Amino acid sequence: MKTVTQYVIGIILVCATQFLTAQENPNVLKIEFLENKKEQVQNQEKEFLKESVASINAKLDAGEITSEEADALKQTEAEKHALNIENRIAILDNKIALLERNEEVTSDVGANLDGLIISIGKGEDSDEFDKGGIYIGPKDKAIPKIYDRRTTSDMVFAIGFNNAIIEGQSLSDSPYKLGGSGFVELGWAWKTRLFKNTNAVRLKYGLSVQWNKLDVKDDQFLTENNDVVSLETSAFKLNKSKFRTTNLVVPIHFEFGSSKKIERDTYFRYSTYNKFKIGVGGYAGVNLSSMHKIKYKQDGDREKDKETNLNTNPFVYGLSSYISFGNVAVYAKYDLSPLFKDQAIDQNNISLGLRFDLD
Repeated sequence: MKTVTQYVIGIILVCATQFLTAQENPNVLKIEFLENKKEQVQNQEKEFLKESVASINAKLDAGEITSEEADALKQTEAEKHALNIENRIAILDNKIALLERNEEVTSDVGANLDGLIISIGKGEDSDEFDKGGIYIGPKDKAIPKIYDRRTTSDMVFAIGFNNAIIEGQSLSDSPYKLGGSGFVELGWAWKTRLFKNTNAVRLKYGLSVQWNKLDVKDDQFLTENNDVVSLETSAFKLNKSKFRTTNLVVPIHFEFGSSKKIERDTYFRYSTYNKFKIGVGGYAGVNLSSMHKIKYKQDGDREKDKETNLNTNPFVYGLSSYISFGNVAVYAKYDLSPLFKDQAIDQNNISLGLRFDLD
C-alpha cells in the first residue's frame, strides 16, 4: 500500500509541476508539441520516401522505366525528402523561437498565434500535420487532404435534339419535327479510377432525370385504341402537338482517356482537365410520367387537351456514349426499350446534344 501511495503522490507532484510551469509560461505545452514533432517529421518523410520507392519499383516491374531510370528517380526522391526534413525542422525551430520570445501570448487549443492555429486531428496536408498528430500551422491548411482520392463526383447537365427511330422507316421520314423535338438531362455522377497506379480507365455512374420531348408535325396527334398507339390527323389546325416522357435512370459509362498526375509531398491526384475523354456505356431505369398535349382553336375558342395514359413502356434502358474535351462533351443516347409497349411497330427514342460536367 505504501508503494502505491508513493506512486500516486509522485504522479500528482509531476502534474502539479507541469501545471505551475505552464502557468509561468503558457506556451510550454505548445513548445513541447513542436519538439516532439521533429522526430515525427523524420518518420513521416521516411514513410513518404518508402511509398515513392514502392511506386518506382512498380513502374520498373511493369517495364515502364529502365533500371538506370529507376535508380535516378530513387536518388531524386531521397534528396527531396532529406531537404523536406531539413526545411520542416527549420520551420519548427523558428516557431519554437517565436513562442519562447512571446511568453505573454496565451492560446488554447484551436486559438490564434500570429497567423497560426493549434488543433487536434488527423491528416497530412500541412508540413506540421501528421497522421493522428497535433496540427500547428496556417488556418488555411487546417483541413487535411486525402492522400489518394480514387472517386470524385460532379453534376451532369445535357441538352440537345430528340427524335424517334420508327421500325421500317428512315429518320428523315419521321413524323416528329427535328428542330422542335429536344431532350434535357440533369443528374449527379461519380467517377472512380479502376486501377491503382493508372487513371487510363474510369467507371462513371450516377442518377439522372431525362426529359424527352417529341414535337408532332402535320397537325397529327397520338392516340390509343385498345393499347395500340397510332398517329391521327386532327380535324383542326393544331397550334401545338407535343409528347413528353420523364425518366429516372442510372447511367453507367466506362471512361477512357489520358490524364495528368499531380504529385505533392502529402497527396497526389489525377486530373483530366483539358484532356480528351471517351465514355461508352448505357442506362436503365423507369418511366416516371408521360403526357401528350395538343392546343388548337375551335369556333374561335382556344382549346387544350392532355393525355397522360398512352401505354408508355414503364421500363427504360439503352446505350449512350460521349466524346469530351475538358468539361464539355458531344453526347448521344438511344433507347433500346420501345417508347410504347406491346406495339406492332416499335418506336425508339434517340438523342444527340451537348453534355456538361459541372464539377
